[in-house]
Amino acid sequence: MENHENTWDKLLQIQTCGRDELGADEYHHPYEPTPYSVLERLAGSGLIGKDDVVLDYGCGKGRVGFFLSYRTKAKTIGIEYDERIYKSSLENRKTAKSKANFLLTRAEEYEVPPEINRCYFFNPFSVEILHKVMARVCDSWYENPREIFLFFYYPADEYISYLMTVDELEFYDEIECDDLFAGNDPRERIMIFQLPNYEV
Repeated sequence: MENHENTWDKLLQIQTCGRDELGADEYHHPYEPTPYSVLERLAGSGLIGKDDVVLDYGCGKGRVGFFLSYRTKAKTIGIEYDERIYKSSLENRKTAKSKANFLLTRAEEYEVPPEINRCYFFNPFSVEILHKVMARVCDSWYENPREIFLFFYYPADEYISYLMTVDELEFYDEIECDDLFAGNDPRERIMIFQLPNYEV
């Protein structure tokens, strides 16, 4: 597994491996990159393509953005609140084989641009912040109706419980990832929710 991680980092010419807890607190979770094997499953789902714009919440050092840009040709935007880790994403951008954009901002304060139609989460923050983030996403959807897919990797129980109460959201599907790791962890999956485009 570790070799797979290092192989992709080397191919993309970035440095994203390892866990970093320095910026974590009760509302913001430690930096931990999504395993590349999971991102391969996501890229192979057919739900992200060259015409899509992906917003990565809590982008860390930029792995999701660089990988999806490389594999799917989608445009990617990552937002990060921790300035120290954000600077790592900018350093990676100097050498990366694919393009990705990054912003230093708090997720709950970020106004979701109308071109965003895919959102990715790997438990970046507390469910309290998720409430505010979802309000921002829904506001953008109401103002500019379009289909939006939201991907939640390794979702916390609190996330799922809350997401099931959001009236605008529809559960769409999930991508099983438990076979990629030892232990048969039921959280090893990507849950997919949808904000439909009723105007189509």
